[in-house]
Amino acid sequence: MRIVDSISRDKNIDKESVLVDLELAMVSAIRKAYGQERDAQVQIDRLSGMISATVDGQAVSMADLGRIAAQTAKQVMIQKIREAERGSILEEYNERKGTIITGAVSRTEGGTLVVNLGRTEGFLPRSQQIPGEAHQPGERVRALILDVKEAPHAVKIILSRAHPDFIRRLFELEVPEVAERVIEIRALAREAGYRTKVAVTSIDTKVDAVGACVGVRGSRIKNIVEELGGEKIDIVRWNESSQILITNALKPAEIQDTSLCFELGRATVVVPEDQLSLAIGKRGQNVRLAARLTGWDIDILTPKEYNKGLDRLATTLRTVEGVEEMIAEKITLLGLITVMDVEEVGAAPLMKELSLTQEMADRIVARCAEEAKRVQGEIEVEKVEKAAAETAKAKAAAEGATEQAASPGGEDIPADAASGLGEGIEGGTATAAVEVGADAPAEMPGAVDPERVVEAT
Repeated sequence: MRIVDSISRDKNIDKESVLVDLELAMVSAIRKAYGQERDAQVQIDRLSGMISATVDGQAVSMADLGRIAAQTAKQVMIQKIREAERGSILEEYNERKGTIITGAVSRTEGGTLVVNLGRTEGFLPRSQQIPGEAHQPGERVRALILDVKEAPHAVKIILSRAHPDFIRRLFELEVPEVAERVIEIRALAREAGYRTKVAVTSIDTKVDAVGACVGVRGSRIKNIVEELGGEKIDIVRWNESSQILITNALKPAEIQDTSLCFELGRATVVVPEDQLSLAIGKRGQNVRLAARLTGWDIDILTPKEYNKGLDRLATTLRTVEGVEEMIAEKITLLGLITVMDVEEVGAAPLMKELSLTQEMADRIVARCAEEAKRVQGEIEVEKVEKAAAETAKAKAAAEGATEQAASPGGEDIPADAASGLGEGIEGGTATAAVEVGADAPAEMPGAVDPERVVEAT
C-alpha cells in the first residue's frame, strides 16, 4: 500500500485508479495461468492491502501462478499505469494552456527544441522560436504553453516564445499591477525578435499605466527585454479615440493630422517630411505594428501628397453637375481624400451619409473613377521615368568610376609641373608633358628623337 501511495503521488494518479489497475493486471495473470474463459475475480483490501483471488468461485493463491503469469501481470500493470499517467498529464497541461512554464533544453530534433518539463517533454518548433536565438542542451528556457495534443503513445505539448501572449504573460509576471488587473493590456502587436507594441490603460486614475510597466529607471521593462534577447518594446497609452490611439501608436514620430475613413477602415496620417522615415520605421515595421495594434489600415503621407490628393478630388467634384462646395467638403470629412477613395467606397455610403440621390451619387463615383484612371496612368509614367533616371544615374556613376580608375594615380599633375613644355602640346589642353633630353644616348634601346615630345594625359 505504501508503494501504491508513492505511485499515486509521483505520477499524479488517483490512488483508487492504481488499485483498480492492479486488480485488472492480476485478473489477466490468472486467466493466463488457468485459461481465458475462466471466471477470475481479484479483490485488494483498501486498508490492509491483502489480496483475495478466486477462479470460478474457488480461492487461489497468487503466489502459485508462476513466472509467465507474473510477467503478464507486470506488462498489463505498466500499460494501465502509463495510460492513467498520460491522461493525468493531458488534463494538467490542458488547464495550464496559455501560461508560462520553465524547462531545460534536452536536445534538438531538426530545428525543434525538446524541453524537459519534469513529468513530460515539451516541443518548441523553429517557427515558435525567437529569430536569432540559440539554445544549448541543459539551458533553462521559459516558454508559453501554446497547445496540448494527445498523440497515440504520448501527450505532445507545443511551446512558443514567439507568440504575442508570451509578452502578455511576461508583463503579468514582472508588473504586479497587470497581474492584479489594475492595469489592462488592451492591444498587443508583435514581430518576434524585432519589435513589440503594447497598448495599456489603467482603471485607477492614481496609477500611471505606462510608468508602472516601465518601472523605476526601466527596471521592469528591462527584465522583459532581457528575457526576449533584446527585442524592442514600445508601451503605448490606450485611448478610446482612434485618432489619438493612432497618434500614440506611431510614436516617436510627430503626427500633423489624422483622417479616418470608416467605410474603408483606413486612416490617412499626415507627417512632416523629416518625420516620414521615422513614422514608417525600418522596412515599414513601425507603421505595420501600429496598424495591427489599432486595427486600422494606415497610410502615411507628407503634407504635399495629402494636399495634392485633396486638390485633385475637389477639382474633379467641381466638374460634376449639381455638386456644391458643401457636398465636396462633406465627402472629405468622410475620410475620402482622393478620387481613388471615392471610387473604392462606391455610391451607397454617399447616399447614406450625405443623403444624396442615387443619380447624383452614381455621377460622382463615375467621374471620380475616370479621374482615378488618369491618376493611375500618371503614377505609372512617374515610376517609369524614375526608374530610367536611376538607371542613367547608375550608368553615369559606373562610367565615372571607370575613368577615374584609368587615370594615372587618379590625380591631376600640378600646373607648375607643366612649365617648360615644348610647342608639341596642342591647344594647351594637355594635363602634363615630358620632354626627352637631347643628351640621351643614341644607342640606348628605344631611344627617342630629342625633337619629339611625349604627351601624357
